[in-house]
Amino acid sequence: MKKIAIRISLVSVLLASACSTEQSAEQSIQRNPVQLNLEQASRLAALPLACLQLAYPNKLGQTLGSKHDMGEPQILHPAFYGCFDWHSAVHGHWSLVKLLKIFPELKEAEIIRQKLQENLSAENIESEVAYFQRSEESSYERTYGWAWLLKLAEELHDWDDPLARKLETNLRPLTELVASRFESFLPKLVYPIRVGEHNNTAFGLCFAWDYARTVGAGHLKTVIEQRAREFYLEDKACPFAWEPSGFDFLSPCLEEIDLMRRILAEEEFHQWMSQFAPQLMQQNFVLEAARVSDRSDGKLVHLDGLNFSRAWVLYGLARQYPQYSHLLHIADRHVGYSLPNLMGDSYEGGHWLGTFALYALHLSEL
Repeated sequence: MKKIAIRISLVSVLLASACSTEQSAEQSIQRNPVQLNLEQASRLAALPLACLQLAYPNKLGQTLGSKHDMGEPQILHPAFYGCFDWHSAVHGHWSLVKLLKIFPELKEAEIIRQKLQENLSAENIESEVAYFQRSEESSYERTYGWAWLLKLAEELHDWDDPLARKLETNLRPLTELVASRFESFLPKLVYPIRVGEHNNTAFGLCFAWDYARTVGAGHLKTVIEQRAREFYLEDKACPFAWEPSGFDFLSPCLEEIDLMRRILAEEEFHQWMSQFAPQLMQQNFVLEAARVSDRSDGKLVHLDGLNFSRAWVLYGLARQYPQYSHLLHIADRHVGYSLPNLMGDSYEGGHWLGTFALYALHLSEL
C-alpha cells in the first residue's frame, strides 16, 4: 500500500510552542517519520464527502445582473455547489481524486466514485460553463478558484483510471475556459497581488503552471513564465517579519518562492533567493507556526491553512533543492500544530482545511 510520508518529528510536535533557541537545537535531532495510513485517509475523505452535496450554508460570491440570476446553489452550480463556496467544492473533488489515487482500497472508494460521476457529469459542467460566461461573471473565482479547477484537471489527467478519462473529458470545456481566462487576464495585470488570501497571484500561477506542464499547454506556460519574471524577478528582501496577517492562509513571501522555484533554472533560482530570502539558507532560520485562537471563526481559522501552505512550500523547496533540507523541521512543526485539530474542527474549517492538509502531506514525501 502506497503511503505518504509525513516527516513530523515527535519532539517537534511536543515542542510546537518552544522558543527559537530550542527550535534551532532541535534541528540536529533525528526525525521520526509518521505516515498517513488508510484509516487516516478515510478520515480526510470524510470531510469533502460530508459537504460536496450539501447546499447550505453557502457563500455564492455572485454578481446579480437581475432578479432572474438568483437561484438555489445546486441550480447555479450543479457540479460545485457544496462545501460552502465554489472553490472549496472544487478542491474537495480534487481531494477525493487524490486520495483514490493514493489509496485505491479506501472503504469509501465506491461512494467517492459515485459522487464524482454525479457531480462532474457533462451536463453539470455545461451549466458551470454557462455561468462563467455570464457577462456579470467575467472575473468569477479569479484566480483562486481558477487555480483549483486546473489542479483538479491536472489530477484527473495524471490518474490512470477509466473513470478519470471520463471525468477529464466532461470537465474539459470548463478547464479550457479557465485556462483561456488565465491567458487573457495575466497580460492585463500590471502589478501582482501580494496578499495572504484568495487573490494571491503567485499561488494561482503555481497551480496554473503545474497544469500547463502536465498537459503540455505551451502557450499558458509561456504566459505564466513571462509574467512571473516581470512580477517577481527583481524582488529583494521579502519582509518575513511582517507575516502573518491575521486572516492569512497563504504566505506572500513563500508563495513567491514556490512559484520561482518552478519557473527559474537552478543557478538563476539560487541567485534570486540570495537576494529575496537569504535567511532561508541559514541553518538556524526560525519561522514559528501561526497560532489559532478560535477555530469556530471562519477567518481566524485561516491560520491553520497558513500552517499547511507554509509547510507545502518548504517541503517542495527541500525536495527540489536538498540544501534547504534544514527547513523540513519547520514544515513539520507547522503541520504538527494544525493537523491534530483538523478532524475535530467546526464547519468553518472542515469544509476546506482537509484539502490543505492533504496537499501538504503529499509534498512531504521526500
